Amino acid sequence: METLNKIDMSTIEFNEALIGMEDNLKSFAISFTKNLDDAKDLTQETMLKAITYRNYYMPQTNFKAWVFTIMRNIFINQYRRKVKSRTIFDQSKDLYMLNSSDSSNSPINFILEKEVNKQINKLGDEYKEPFEMHFNGFKYKEIASELDIPIGTVKSRIFIARKKLMDLLPDYNYSMA
Repeated sequence: METLNKIDMSTIEFNEALIGMEDNLKSFAISFTKNLDDAKDLTQETMLKAITYRNYYMPQTNFKAWVFTIMRNIFINQYRRKVKSRTIFDQSKDLYMLNSSDSSNSPINFILEKEVNKQINKLGDEYKEPFEMHFNGFKYKEIASELDIPIGTVKSRIFIARKKLMDLLPDYNYSMA
């Protein structure tokens, strides 16, 4: 892997480094998909996208992390598309398509929730506390009373917390659908 430290990586070096990571990518993909065939597809798509977007790789940065981020983003985007269509595939022999309204216990939701909570915990207490209370259903007036601060301050802090979270979580879509 010493070729990854060169200032300019040739196409051959890039491809060799990527092929050398294939087993690691497949293992990472299995942790997402829980299915060998889907993991192989995800690995292949990741490698193709890495090759396609090779020019976006910044030399002297962590190549492995760059490729793993590509895989994670592909998986999240595929998952979101499936959820949006509210369709998942059954792993039965006949591969019946099932409509599912409960995806809250899925592995991806666990990963996403963990990532969001990590960023919420990075907020200072002055923003985190009112934000979490509002998220948990408290009204502005209740938060103001509980924290003994003006209602305008509550609204401002919640707004700032949302803005900070959007900056900390740029990969998420913030549509108000």
